[in-house]
Amino acid sequence: MMLYKLLSRMDSEVFLPEVVSLTDIGSVGRRILDLGIRVRSLGMSRGSLSPIKLLKLVQWLRIGRPELIQTWMYHADLIGSIATFAAGHIPVVWNIRQTNLSPEFNKRSTIWTARLCARLSGRLPYGIICNSHVSCSAHVDFGYDKDKMVVIPNGFDLDLFKPDSAMRSSVRKELGLADNTLLIGLIARFDPQKDHHNFIRAASLVSAIWPDAHFVLCGKYITRENSMLAGWISDEGLDDKCTLLGERHDIPEINSALDIACSSSTGEGFPNVVGEAMACGVPCVVTDVGDSALIVGDTGRVAPPEDHRAFAAALAELIDMGPLERTRLGKRARSRIEEHFSLADVAARYEKLYLELAF
Repeated sequence: MMLYKLLSRMDSEVFLPEVVSLTDIGSVGRRILDLGIRVRSLGMSRGSLSPIKLLKLVQWLRIGRPELIQTWMYHADLIGSIATFAAGHIPVVWNIRQTNLSPEFNKRSTIWTARLCARLSGRLPYGIICNSHVSCSAHVDFGYDKDKMVVIPNGFDLDLFKPDSAMRSSVRKELGLADNTLLIGLIARFDPQKDHHNFIRAASLVSAIWPDAHFVLCGKYITRENSMLAGWISDEGLDDKCTLLGERHDIPEINSALDIACSSSTGEGFPNVVGEAMACGVPCVVTDVGDSALIVGDTGRVAPPEDHRAFAAALAELIDMGPLERTRLGKRARSRIEEHFSLADVAARYEKLYLELAF
């Protein structure tokens, strides 16, 4: 999504971008197509490298002769660098989007690819962009060339993500909730690093004190058909207190309906969901992973990862404030995003780096 947002704001009079997906075009690729940007798919199977399709990429690059290649995440960093080298030493910039390289949360092929990239990082890329300071430090420790590293955070569209009272009422009506119901949300796909179990256990503690509180979760695989997630909710006695929305594309509207937004992850780089909620004027409770604490600053609360009691205590602090004080805190949260993480400023930083490296 950050790639999509970046492309939506790039200066079309200076840059003529094209996108190549190693696998299929996918939903984000279709959105990029809607921007009027060419998107092509190599059709590789996930987790495997096809020499024939790699040669096809090399051919595309030789014909198109781009002035700069920006690769996006480990496998693309490696494959894109091989292709650009074979196509005639086209400048390549890598992009790193995560922090946690623990075997507990990553496939062996991902860790192997990251290790190989680390060994090649001093020779192949002209620059390496990380989306968080924590990610940058973690990859330097992992062996990446520190002299190539630059941090450019994710940016947020402040015209799209903004407080909206009409949307607040509309979404709450959809959920069957009153305007004054305390609504706490978690927007994240079902993945071990997102630690939904930690959030559910914290929600149980909160619900014991504030029985009228409601919890809404949305993201890929966030449905009652997910037996593991549904089991956690049932075990905590929260079946009638949790709404599971599945994957949604109206995230600005969902955020507008919340009183408190959460990120309970055990590993992050720069979590978009936190900045998006803050841009909508919603205070956040986050775990201290990646740059989450940096994003929130003094406009929310930070708890240690994998500690549901501390997370519940942080939620309790915001609940105890009451609606008026939370609204003031939410306004400060939006101001923080405006000052430090606007999409326009972030896109300008990418453009400046591209021009410096290409010419």
